[in-house]
Amino acid sequence: MGDEKKPYRRWVWVLALIATVCAVPLGLLVWGAYSFGQAGREQTVDCAEAMEFARAGLPETARDARCTGRHWQDTIVEVDFRMPSAEVGAWLETSYPEGVRPHSCEGDLCRDTAFDQQLYVDVTVVYEDGATALVHLRAFDT
Repeated sequence: MGDEKKPYRRWVWVLALIATVCAVPLGLLVWGAYSFGQAGREQTVDCAEAMEFARAGLPETARDARCTGRHWQDTIVEVDFRMPSAEVGAWLETSYPEGVRPHSCEGDLCRDTAFDQQLYVDVTVVYEDGATALVHLRAFDT
């Protein structure tokens, strides 16, 4: 009787080994496909974290803040908010004193700042009316 069970046990171990050898690479392949599918997808992020990444702070008078981020090879954070027009200049000067006006600007006021060739911040301001400004901030690393 003992001899009859041995071939059966051997096949169970052989099949378990084959399943393990095939399952590990297959699992890695499925995980990689899922991760690659999520890469670069825009996601909502906490505005405090987004502004910390951009090396600035959200103004206290900011409202309607919307913050998103994407990550794959680079991290890209975009922040949109409204603030009083009269405070924009002081906030920009405080947040990005070394920023420069780019050659082309699609808004009413723009500022580009580079931090050690590793982090870049682009700010575009559009004056919506006499009292409100829409600020679009885009920060990305390389």
